[in-house]
Amino acid sequence: MVVTVVAIELHLPEARSLKHKRRIVNSLKDKIHSRFRVSIAETEFHDMHQRVGLGLAAVSPNLSHLEELLAAVRRLFDSRFDLVVTRWDERALETPS
Repeated sequence: MVVTVVAIELHLPEARSLKHKRRIVNSLKDKIHSRFRVSIAETEFHDMHQRVGLGLAAVSPNLSHLEELLAAVRRLFDSRFDLVVTRWDERALETPS
């Protein structure tokens, strides 16, 4: 079993308020969770309206599946015109078989 954790930081250049930021972040989290079935939560910068910290976690029987999954998630982030990924830090933990 492999567990991968990703620390993500985003810049939302068009966010004009915390309310606008919440709309963008909640929509993004819902889309990622429903499409990829991973856990995702806002973890940092709660009081800053143009900066977002997210934590993402996924579990799979093998690393290659997780690499494909995370590449697809990253493509989704990169396809968004309303945000810029400023940090993407992946950590994979394998349990002994």
